[in-house]
Amino acid sequence: MRAVIQRVRRAQVTVDGEITGAIGAGLLVLLGVGGEDAESDADYLAEKISGLRIFEDANGKMNLSLLDVGGALLVVSQFTLYGDVRKGKRPSFDAAAPPQKARELYEYFVQKVRGAGTACETGRFQAEMQVELVNDGPVTILLDSTKAF
Repeated sequence: MRAVIQRVRRAQVTVDGEITGAIGAGLLVLLGVGGEDAESDADYLAEKISGLRIFEDANGKMNLSLLDVGGALLVVSQFTLYGDVRKGKRPSFDAAAPPQKARELYEYFVQKVRGAGTACETGRFQAEMQVELVNDGPVTILLDSTKAF
């Protein structure tokens, strides 16, 4: 499982002109599910993201987590995180999970973070979405459950 995490002042996702999820200060998470992923991958990323110390403390150091600052998550499914362009210029998405499996693990991830007490909004799985955000910092972190990076 892969995630692009962006610290935001605010973010929202719109589908067909309807806002499906919006947050104030917190993290926008673009979440991709790979074909080999399992619930353990979602567990790892849910814990890691909630505990990332990327918010500033009183001394201006990145020392606080999303939980510490009471921020929210906006989680958007993003199969293109598994786009492979090493051969040519057109991405191959062979490593991405098939839609049904991806949906199950995406929803599992969302329930996991909500179950831990984190406010979590979402996009709409497999929909054409428009994502708006005000990146704070900017701070952007890449995570992979296999620790590839």
